[in-house]
Amino acid sequence: MTDLFQKLQDKIKQEQRITDADAQALFESNDLLAIGELAAEVNRQKNGDRVFFNVNRHINYTNICVSQCTFCAFSKLEGEDDGYTLALDEIREKAEEAVAAGATEIHSVGGLHPRLPFEFYLDMLRTIKAVSPQLHVKAFTAVEIDYFSRISKTTPLEVIHALREAGLGSMPGGGAEIFAKEVRDKICPEKISGERWLEVIEQVHNAGLKSNATMLFGHLENSADRVDHMSRLRQLQDRTGGFQSFIPLAFQPDNTRVPGAKGVGGVDALKTLAISRIYLDNFQHVKAYWVMLGMKIAQTALCFGVNDLDGTVIEEQIGHDAGADSPQEISKDRIINLIRKAGKTPVERDTLYNELKVY
Repeated sequence: MTDLFQKLQDKIKQEQRITDADAQALFESNDLLAIGELAAEVNRQKNGDRVFFNVNRHINYTNICVSQCTFCAFSKLEGEDDGYTLALDEIREKAEEAVAAGATEIHSVGGLHPRLPFEFYLDMLRTIKAVSPQLHVKAFTAVEIDYFSRISKTTPLEVIHALREAGLGSMPGGGAEIFAKEVRDKICPEKISGERWLEVIEQVHNAGLKSNATMLFGHLENSADRVDHMSRLRQLQDRTGGFQSFIPLAFQPDNTRVPGAKGVGGVDALKTLAISRIYLDNFQHVKAYWVMLGMKIAQTALCFGVNDLDGTVIEEQIGHDAGADSPQEISKDRIINLIRKAGKTPVERDTLYNELKVY
């Protein structure tokens, strides 16, 4: 065992925090299995052999967006042939289908539509909750909250309170992309800054709502940018404790406009997931988002410190528009089988990680 891994193993046993330099050294190491074992040990201490999932449905309510981020294959300009906005009746129908399929969560994000009023988003939440008050609505990113604040001429905090009153239960954590300004300016120059994302999410947490946190990797960023991104998340989590899970999102290059984007290989994906588990000591959960990773890498990640496989998803569009070749949904039985075949214990959860059933 090298000095690096011995040092980090000792820190993990003593429940000491690893440094940014430690994380950078792990990214520079080629010993994937040693990194994976460290991550697996951290996860064992936090979660045992349990792997969580839920039964959920995605509703991407519009793909029309005023921002044209180069990394995004989902967004369309108003008037484009394949642009769409769901009517409230269509949203209600999808929510009813979700309830019939046993879903406990609706996950809803969309583009920044130039003409929809803020009241539409409140009505959307009310429509979903009217289908079933038990449905948890996990919706909107910090980018959307900031946009709603601008179009409604109110503060983000007022927006958050209004959305919560209408039925918002938590937030998914998208829009973070990568915080490093030089890279962010290339892949999403029109999007709010990383600092603004963190500021809005801090207000979300202080208002009593939980969120997840994401990091888009495999485009133009380097390992130092990834460490910087996780460092800022860890600092915010120290202050608020409002993050539930960390979700590294593997960049999908198809149909995007990022020149020189490299995409994500299996080794890089597993290394990034594992290092995030080791580094983010104040996050209880690290999620392998199978939609972007693919089923086999997501399953393998369960041996690299990951303890959550997201859920059944149903009708995911954003990753698939960018070339994700995973299915658009998977059954509960298939998720359970994937977890069991990895030697883990499947646990169905709700959005807030209350355990519903151990399989």
